[in-house]
Amino acid sequence: MYLPLWPGNVYPLGAYWDGKGTNFALSSENATGVELCLFDRNDQETRLTLTEVSNFIWHGYLPGVGPGQRYGYRVHGPYDPQRGFRFNPHKLLIDPYTKALDGDVGNGSEIFGYDWNSPAQDLSFSELDSASLVPKSVVVDQSFDWEGDTLLQTPWHETIIYEVHVKGFTKLHPDIPEELRGTYAGMSHPAAIEHLQRLGITAVELLPIHHFLAYPGHLADKGLKNYWGYDSINYFAPHAAYSASGTSGQQVAEFKEMVKALHHAGIEVILDVVYNHTGEGNHLGPTLSFRGIDNSNYYRIVEGNNRYYMDFTGCGNSLCMRHPQVLKLITDSLRYWVTEMHVDGFRFDLASALARELYEVNSLAAFFNIIHQDPVLAGVKLIAEPWDVGVGGYQVGNFPVLWSEWNGRYRDTVRDFWRGEDETLGEFAYRFTGSPDLYFQQNGRRPNASINFITAHDGFTLNDLVSYNEKCNDANGENNQDGENHNRSWNCGVEGVTHDPEVLQLRERQRRNLLVTLMLSQGVPMLLGGDELGRSQMGNNNGYCHDNTLSWFDWDLVKGNEELVNFCRELIYFRRGHPVFRRRKWFQGQPIRGVTDIGWYDPDGTEHTEEEWQQGYPKIIGVFLNGEGIPSPGAQGQKVRDDSFLILFNAYWEMVEFVLPMAMPNTQWRMTIDTKEPRFIQEERIFSADQSVPLIARSLVVLRLLT
Repeated sequence: MYLPLWPGNVYPLGAYWDGKGTNFALSSENATGVELCLFDRNDQETRLTLTEVSNFIWHGYLPGVGPGQRYGYRVHGPYDPQRGFRFNPHKLLIDPYTKALDGDVGNGSEIFGYDWNSPAQDLSFSELDSASLVPKSVVVDQSFDWEGDTLLQTPWHETIIYEVHVKGFTKLHPDIPEELRGTYAGMSHPAAIEHLQRLGITAVELLPIHHFLAYPGHLADKGLKNYWGYDSINYFAPHAAYSASGTSGQQVAEFKEMVKALHHAGIEVILDVVYNHTGEGNHLGPTLSFRGIDNSNYYRIVEGNNRYYMDFTGCGNSLCMRHPQVLKLITDSLRYWVTEMHVDGFRFDLASALARELYEVNSLAAFFNIIHQDPVLAGVKLIAEPWDVGVGGYQVGNFPVLWSEWNGRYRDTVRDFWRGEDETLGEFAYRFTGSPDLYFQQNGRRPNASINFITAHDGFTLNDLVSYNEKCNDANGENNQDGENHNRSWNCGVEGVTHDPEVLQLRERQRRNLLVTLMLSQGVPMLLGGDELGRSQMGNNNGYCHDNTLSWFDWDLVKGNEELVNFCRELIYFRRGHPVFRRRKWFQGQPIRGVTDIGWYDPDGTEHTEEEWQQGYPKIIGVFLNGEGIPSPGAQGQKVRDDSFLILFNAYWEMVEFVLPMAMPNTQWRMTIDTKEPRFIQEERIFSADQSVPLIARSLVVLRLLT
């Protein structure tokens, strides 16, 4: 079939349809030739040689070619792994800038650039054609009626994040049509949005939706699947398997409809993005895209031994953040998701790897500089997972301004405090007040730098955190060797499922203790989706490979856990209604109307002393939050005032009587929360300054100042 090929343009990269034809542009510095491969409905392939090369960009224009056209590339060049070159024109390659992909990567030796059966392994060369097993890139029509939709730009101090998986959230939802379950359309269904709105969620943080390697060989051989999606093979295309409307470009419009519906409900969309590595793996991995386009430029290879990859991620490779084209790829992708898809922010997986220009993590790395000066990206929510698996990769507290961080120290400290570990009280006070030791004292950031969480997709659910001491990952097929061993969990006396009423009551109380601590801490709370339902993974703390009922939300749990759902809802709206729990600036310990903006008290009613912070054994503390001491003005510059609260924590295994603070005589307090109760306190429970408040073992009480 004859197709006229015009020279076209170097910009934009990818496939761009202008209404009359499509421009194709691919960046490869070391290639010696590039073929554009078009596929018809019968998968018949037509190859066109791109003869125009400008600034290492291979380009051409095809008049009459438009949306729905499937394509890929074959890139010629040296195959010399020991020099870092892995060109192989027998492998069909995904366009790094394609906006949609049709199909999943199939399993077979054809997708590997080397001969699977050769003793030379990747030093050998494969002539098997991979086209039948590689997803096809798709030309898309980017037009869409947003109906005036814009980014919500919810202030950080008003943000409540809900971490959730697009498929798992809706796959079993009885009120969503079956054909929409597990898809972007299911996520935007009124039944799904109603649950989020009822809870009071302001932002969903979606596990990876960039098109990813769904069936890596080591999982496919076990009958398992890459469920979480942390193996991206493209950074522009929404994962096609989550589309209910089709995979020939329809997934793009469906994703946009989801964002628009969530925005209409007042809910931001944050994407969990994986720019640190790709699904092509190590030197023995498949050749799907970047490896075959320009391996030595896209990936960090070992200096002096270019056959192998630097691996700061534990996934076989690391993108080369030193190369301008890689930086351009990532920033182009981020801008695309903001400007074209209306995404409100990003959570960067293993973000420390992005800051490794050489070997050490550098907070002044080019990646951060580019983000900070970019007029689009500097204005959206940026969240770092501030660690990777390389030496010196744990960087909690060290990211620059504009960034918030998953606060792993918050998670660990709160877990340890409520399971009764020693040496945690002073650390707990730091975490509860927004971690000023990590963010203010280090680089002058504000409390919103701390994304507080107790559970996340990686690890135990909240229910399992209080039900298991040990992980139960046998179903993963790795002899229970995978997943975190030190979970800082406590089973409350019985391992796993039990019908013991005392153990069940304690577990319910511990869940409420953890949830109240999370929602009333300074910083930004993140709730793991499903924790409000009492979701369990039966002790599996590494469900990455379970695209099944182990990971999907069981909506029947709502009936049995209605009190927990309602408690979560009340708690979230309680936080949203009281600015004293979501301050924009740090506590200063300054006196306001006779008392400080914050005060710490012992069970005898006296102020906690500096010496006592050094003691390792105390597990009981009270904190006073002064509603008159909020320094930041409201949205219109007005003075912000709130109620004042006294929060009493008892992580001890026995009941205590907590004397109300002697520094505040002639006051009255109304009990709002007692975690021994399944709901907020409805009846009047008033305490005077000369009284004590009973706290049963392992419980928490919130008191509101009346006078």
